[in-house]
Amino acid sequence: MQLFTIFFSRPIEFGLATALTVLMLVILAKAAFSAEGPSGLGRRMTRPSSKLLFGVAFLAWAVVFGIGLQLVPHEGANSPYGGIGLIMMFSGVFIMMGFLWAVIGE
Repeated sequence: MQLFTIFFSRPIEFGLATALTVLMLVILAKAAFSAEGPSGLGRRMTRPSSKLLFGVAFLAWAVVFGIGLQLVPHEGANSPYGGIGLIMMFSGVFIMMGFLWAVIGE
């Protein structure tokens, strides 16, 4: 029953999760349509500045989550360690896919 009432009990978290989901779907749709030819997003991703941006984003990701995972408790089922680790994995995949796209190019 809590799943159906989460919109009312935690509207900020629900709105952020919905916005991030829509943003991911838009990015994935633009990437899927880029097979038709180089789009504006495809041209921006292959610039040298994009390679630098994603390289710095990867280093920041590694430092933030490397330190962040050490600061949270590791014991018990009520620990935030697993949730932070899951966020780390998902965000790392997107950062590294962007880095690969910027390096390999079209």
